[in-house]
Amino acid sequence: MNLDRTLSLNFVSGNFQVLDGVIVGGEFIVDMTSINNQDMEGGSKERLEGHLKSDDFFSVDKFSEAILEITGSDKLSSGSFDVKGNLTIKGITKPITFLMSPSDGHWIANLTFDRSKYEVRFRSGTFFENLGDKLIYDDIAIETKLRF
Repeated sequence: MNLDRTLSLNFVSGNFQVLDGVIVGGEFIVDMTSINNQDMEGGSKERLEGHLKSDDFFSVDKFSEAILEITGSDKLSSGSFDVKGNLTIKGITKPITFLMSPSDGHWIANLTFDRSKYEVRFRSGTFFENLGDKLIYDDIAIETKLRF
């Protein structure tokens, strides 16, 4: 099942450093308590947001922040960057690689992570068999526009 929901999250802080034309470091801290579903209203919206904040998903009461630490990058021929770093969700840190591209006064970051690596188990095929149409995909895609 693909929920195809548009959610927003607020940043607590964020920065990245460019040296000699290459992204060399940085850190972004996300306020997980700010999960906001932009596709629904009323009780359905509140229930989904509450569920995503619960222990079924991101355990926001225990882990109110997610952290992305940038450790370096490779510049691609397109002018984009293959960025390397560490992503921490629910206190679990895993390496990650994602794409960042400069674009008219801002940067666009496209990051996909596998929620099962961070113990987000609810209806995950990685942890449970025979979910059929109750399965929720493990990959979560994030697109962020960073302005400077």
